[in-house]
Amino acid sequence: MTLMERVKVAEAECGSITSVSRDAWMLDELKDEVGAVIPGDVLASLSVENPKRARSELRRAVQSIYARPKWASRPSDTKDRIFSDLVDVVFGLGPLQSLVEDESVTEIMVNGTKSIFIEREGKIEPCGPLFSNPAQLRALIDRILAPLGRRVDESSPMVDARLPNGHRVNIVIPPIALDGPTITIRKFTDKVMSLEEMESKGSFDERVSLLFAWAVKARKNIAVCGGTGSGKTTLLNALSCIIAKEERIVTIEDSAELRFTEHPHVVRLESRARNAEGVGEVSIRDLVRNALRMRPDRIIVGECRGAEALDMLQAMNTGHDGSLTTLHANSPKDMIMRLVTMVRYGVDLPVDVIERNIASAIDLVIQVARYKDGRRFVSEISVIEQDGLEPCATRPLFERSGLDACGTWHALPAWVEESVAQGLVKESEVKRWRQVPCCS
Repeated sequence: MTLMERVKVAEAECGSITSVSRDAWMLDELKDEVGAVIPGDVLASLSVENPKRARSELRRAVQSIYARPKWASRPSDTKDRIFSDLVDVVFGLGPLQSLVEDESVTEIMVNGTKSIFIEREGKIEPCGPLFSNPAQLRALIDRILAPLGRRVDESSPMVDARLPNGHRVNIVIPPIALDGPTITIRKFTDKVMSLEEMESKGSFDERVSLLFAWAVKARKNIAVCGGTGSGKTTLLNALSCIIAKEERIVTIEDSAELRFTEHPHVVRLESRARNAEGVGEVSIRDLVRNALRMRPDRIIVGECRGAEALDMLQAMNTGHDGSLTTLHANSPKDMIMRLVTMVRYGVDLPVDVIERNIASAIDLVIQVARYKDGRRFVSEISVIEQDGLEPCATRPLFERSGLDACGTWHALPAWVEESVAQGLVKESEVKRWRQVPCCS
């Protein structure tokens, strides 16, 4: 980079910071004057009782303030921008509101006041400075948590919460976060991606899609594995769309992410952390146990990460066929080790006993991965079997090394022919599956 190029970059950065500071100064000024017209507690109460009227009252107050001499001389586009910022502060997430409303943004990462990143189409990119000082960021954190009945302070510097629109938020503050308060918002869309849409995007081919549909219709217990951001929940949601409308579904999640826009009979359960007094916790394990008393046709555990693994395996082994769950694991073999570890959190059983329960409970393991450019795909499909030497062994049915590679099929699971005999899967579909070329 030449000297002149560096000077231009520095001027651009200084200009953006100056613009943010100037807007922040005028926004603070406008907030003070609005507070003199409408007390903050009155506006807060009104926004809960009648949001539409609260916005109308705020607009009327700002119009009267803008008519004053010191505001009348300021450019109209500046005043419009400041008013929009004020609406975001009062009713939304302040400087982050525009990112929350941007449908192309899937994750927002605030690392203090100076370092902000977003994820768009699977790629992380930097975002300009949005906060003028730590106090503004801390005020936003308090505004996020207050309606949820949660709090974060030095004695409890980390918190997980869910915004009213369903987005998941994680907050970490100093002294744990060394560079200032950190906010991570994982956004979830109301639109559910189907297997057909995932197939069209290249996540898998027609053969894989057909096998998934057969597994759900045949009420096979399915575990979807992968790393963070690999698309586990997206695929789980797509699989759940195939469940028959007459079945009763009970979903259990740490933070409600699954979407059921068309299924008529869904009961959604969400765990709850202990309150400020240290009581009131409802764990995933509590919810799994309770779900067994709710007459479920299908139990869907959004993510299995602790001692609830034991209860989930017991449910799968005691008549609740067709259950689905996700786990963090790098491969189907790693999934077995993680499940064994999680079960041992809850009860001290011999490893071989746990592995036999896993082999008996889970029929299909789907491994999803994230490609280097952010796209997701199914990298492996395996079944879990018991053989004479190992109580729990994985046998790959399908493997794919990347989005640019064709997948390799090794076999169809034995239960496919059984499902054809039972009338759950059409024989014509199996014939079509065998005729579909690789990488269709």
